[in-house]
Amino acid sequence: MMDALSAPPPAALAELDRLMARGAAFFGARYALLGGAMSWVSERNLVAALSNAGAFGVIACGAMEPHHLDAEIAGTKALTSKPFGVNLITMHPRLEQLVDTCLGHGVSHIVFAGGIPPGAAIKRAKEGGAKIICFAPALALAKKLVRSGADALVIEGSEAGGHIGPVSLNVLAQEILPHITEVPVFVAGGIGRGEAILSYLEMGAAGAQLGTRFVCATESIAHANFKRAFIRGHARDALPTVQIDERFPVIPVRALQNEGTKRFMEHQAMVLKRFQAGELAKEEAQLDIEHFWAGALRRAVIDGDVEQGSLMAGQSVGMVTREQPAAEIVAELIGQAAAALAARRGFA
Repeated sequence: MMDALSAPPPAALAELDRLMARGAAFFGARYALLGGAMSWVSERNLVAALSNAGAFGVIACGAMEPHHLDAEIAGTKALTSKPFGVNLITMHPRLEQLVDTCLGHGVSHIVFAGGIPPGAAIKRAKEGGAKIICFAPALALAKKLVRSGADALVIEGSEAGGHIGPVSLNVLAQEILPHITEVPVFVAGGIGRGEAILSYLEMGAAGAQLGTRFVCATESIAHANFKRAFIRGHARDALPTVQIDERFPVIPVRALQNEGTKRFMEHQAMVLKRFQAGELAKEEAQLDIEHFWAGALRRAVIDGDVEQGSLMAGQSVGMVTREQPAAEIVAELIGQAAAALAARRGFA
């Protein structure tokens, strides 16, 4: 196979454009590559860099309050004239205000994550002119979300970093892609090279979402210690957390193992004890755990505490080998996909 850094044949690039056309048109971007929303990492600098590179950047709202999100969107608009989206967590207590904040800025795409979005939030966003993207962990839910008004879906495998479901992308793609054709479906989880993106495009995906691959972008504000941990990390180091009591389900989180992982287990046990004692309602307890992760992730990403902080990472972390500009990473992914296409189909 030709070197992905050499220019692929024009015919291969044209065919890749054809395979990505639906997803690229949905975003209004050059490529059907969606930036995964990573709290503290997917802020204005990385989001704008991805959109400027031809991909589609997405702000991770996480636990932000509406006024913080307002400032982040304004900051992103100052760095790019290209379209970008905002990822909102469905359990946020001020979800509808966050939707209004997005609409007030004319944000073109809103991604609802962390659960099934309330019908009122979807209605509010769509009436405000935004396109809605939802996560679908199973075919039945994918169909339900489309009926509820989702304009596109992301199917994210358990190989992903951060909060994950129980099923691998390999299985989800086979289960969902042949059956959901009325809206674009983007694949996510464990994707680190262009050849994998091509394979899913040929299976019917509209494009791909990548997060871990962009953590070490030059424009990423992640602390140098955090980036070094990714560059040194291997797929086998990124493991999911364990649920300690089936009566209190906690969504697993995939991260590089460190002392912070152990601290989460201790925190989870403490929250469970308070829940059982009647000190916390179930939703309060789950929010408490979410806040733990937000704080632990900030300690690692912003402060550089890679021992006690959270190193959320997907299994593609082993493919992160150096710091590179976002545009270079995007070009590398596209080059790899086009080179594989050229070799597979005999383009000269």
